[in-house]
Amino acid sequence: MAILVDPPRFEAHGRRWSHLVSDTSLDELHAFAERCGIPRAAFEGDHYDVPEERYDAVVAAGALPVQGREVVRALVGSGLRMQKRRGDIGVARVTGVSFPDGTSADVDLIRSAREAHAARVFAAMVYVRDARGDFAVVRSVRRDQWGAPGGWREPHESVRENAVREATEEVGIRLDPAALRAVGYERFHHRTAGGLWREGQDILQVYVVDLPEVRPSLSSTLDDTDERRWVTWDELEALCGDHFYWPLVAATLTPRAD
Repeated sequence: MAILVDPPRFEAHGRRWSHLVSDTSLDELHAFAERCGIPRAAFEGDHYDVPEERYDAVVAAGALPVQGREVVRALVGSGLRMQKRRGDIGVARVTGVSFPDGTSADVDLIRSAREAHAARVFAAMVYVRDARGDFAVVRSVRRDQWGAPGGWREPHESVRENAVREATEEVGIRLDPAALRAVGYERFHHRTAGGLWREGQDILQVYVVDLPEVRPSLSSTLDDTDERRWVTWDELEALCGDHFYWPLVAATLTPRAD
């Protein structure tokens, strides 16, 4: 097991940066970064960005200096490399997530203001936020969990239409598709076949929409959800903070300042 760091050659924000990786474990990488005082915000899904002035310190702490190609080789060899588009930000990889249909997957949580390619999207979720910064949530009977309105995409339905329909069915709020703002997506690497998974579709698109009013009334036309309510940010975290996707929520939907 080793922590590797390449020379500070990548230029961004008026500085040069190194990439800090583990050749074995993200847990090992996070622990090393914490010991070095590198903030979690510097994590990019499979590596930490380290500013040039911290390079010597991380080497002194035990990181092995290598060239950039060796960093890439280590990530590929360990299976930790997270593929993403330029400009997208890897938030976390969650392994061994189990689903009600008996299947499981590893899930990449990726922050992005750009929508994923529609052909790969099997479902959409939309965080409905009111003018005070509170969120509409529903409880799924099948999953026995609280969460934002969302669900599987129907044939011939666009991704935004998917999100709008789910919000209408689950909380009774009709949204303008143009008002949806993409904040990220969940990419699933299936460990088991079967279940509800669709060939070639591995992405759940995540949106947020901001309403002009405070806590409009909620309703539902479905029987697969049995409760719905408005919650504050702290209440949202209490209900959903232990769900696998929470790191993406925390990275994209920070609570509003009063």
